[in-house]
Amino acid sequence: MIEMADIREWRNHDVVDSRGHKIGVLEAIYVDTSTDDPAMATVEVGLPTRRHLVFVPLNDAIAGPGYVRVDYEKSLVKKCPPIGTDDVLPAEDEAAVFAHYGMPYQPGANGERQLARR
Repeated sequence: MIEMADIREWRNHDVVDSRGHKIGVLEAIYVDTSTDDPAMATVEVGLPTRRHLVFVPLNDAIAGPGYVRVDYEKSLVKKCPPIGTDDVLPAEDEAAVFAHYGMPYQPGANGERQLARR
């Protein structure tokens, strides 16, 4: 299990894929609202004048000195539906992020979001 205290230290670390290729820089952590466990991270990607954020699941993520290695290929992560660097993920777009990674999407019983930024 990933400890929340450790994750706070990951911000601004490089995010690399399973082969060690740099994807971008970790911007924020999102937790699963039903468990409060870390579920996804936003990664800042793109050219300096055209930056945006993409989501990547944190299952099987490993933290090293100055980096976080995720279990997804760079090309897959970069194709995830993006949001602007100053935006938040709209509730209606959450399901598309989960679908991109082939993961089930489970909103709360009353339609609550599955992800919350920490």
